[in-house]
Amino acid sequence: MQFPKNSKGLMNPELRRRGIFLLPNALTTAALFAGFYAIVQAMNGRFEISAVAIFAAMVLDGLDGRVARLTRTQSAFGAEYDSLSDMVSFGAAPALVIYEYVLKGLGNFGWAAAFIYCACAALRLARFNTNIGIVDKRYFQGMPSPAAAALVAGLVWLIHDLNISVEQIRIPAAMLTIFAGVTMVSNIRFYSGKEINPRRSVPFFMVAAIALGFALVSFYPPGVLFAVFLIYAMSGYVLTDIQWRAQRKARSEPIA
Repeated sequence: MQFPKNSKGLMNPELRRRGIFLLPNALTTAALFAGFYAIVQAMNGRFEISAVAIFAAMVLDGLDGRVARLTRTQSAFGAEYDSLSDMVSFGAAPALVIYEYVLKGLGNFGWAAAFIYCACAALRLARFNTNIGIVDKRYFQGMPSPAAAALVAGLVWLIHDLNISVEQIRIPAAMLTIFAGVTMVSNIRFYSGKEINPRRSVPFFMVAAIALGFALVSFYPPGVLFAVFLIYAMSGYVLTDIQWRAQRKARSEPIA
C-alpha cells in the first residue's frame, strides 16, 4: 500500500498534536445538526419543526463567530467548517423543506425553484469566502444566507400555522424562493451590524428596543419572524436605491 506524497506531513507528530478549538466548533456542529434535523423532519412531514430547526441553526450560526472572536479562537479550520455547515443549514435544508411542503406539486418548476435557491446559496457562500477582507464589513454583498433561509423557513412556518391551502400558495412560494436565491447572489448591499461591539456601552433605549423585539416575537413567532426577514430582504433594495440616488446627485452637481 502506497501513501500519498504528503503522507509525511500527515504523519508529522506536530500536526497530529495540533487540535481544533472546542467551543466555536461545537456551536458550528450544533448548527449543522439543526439543519440536518430540519431535513429529516421535513421527510417525516413535520414541517413546523423543520422551520423552527432552521431558525435554531441561524441563532447558533450567529453565536459561533462571535464566540470565536470574543475568546480569540478564530481559525482557518473554523471558517471552512462554518461555511460547509451553512451550506447544509441555509442552502440545502430550506430548499428541501419548502420543496417537500409546497413546491412538490408544481412538478419540474417546483424542484427547479428549490434548486435555484440551493445553488444561489452555494454561490453566495463561495463569494463571501473569497471577498473576506475586500468588501466593506458594514454591509453584506447580497442577502446573507441565514436571512434568506429564515425568509423561506418563516414562510413554511406561517403557512403551516395559518392552515393555508398549499394549492393556493404554490406559485407565490416558488416566486419568493427564487427571489431569496437571486437576492443572495445580487450586488444589493445589506446592513451587517458587524460594527456593533457587545463589549461597549449602548444607550438605554437599545436595551428597551431589544426587550420590545423579544416581546413582539413571542406574541406570534411565525408571523413576526417572517415579517422581520421580509422587511430585511426589502431593506437592501431600499438602501441600494438611496445610495444610487445620492451618487447620481453628486455626479450631476457642477464642480465649483
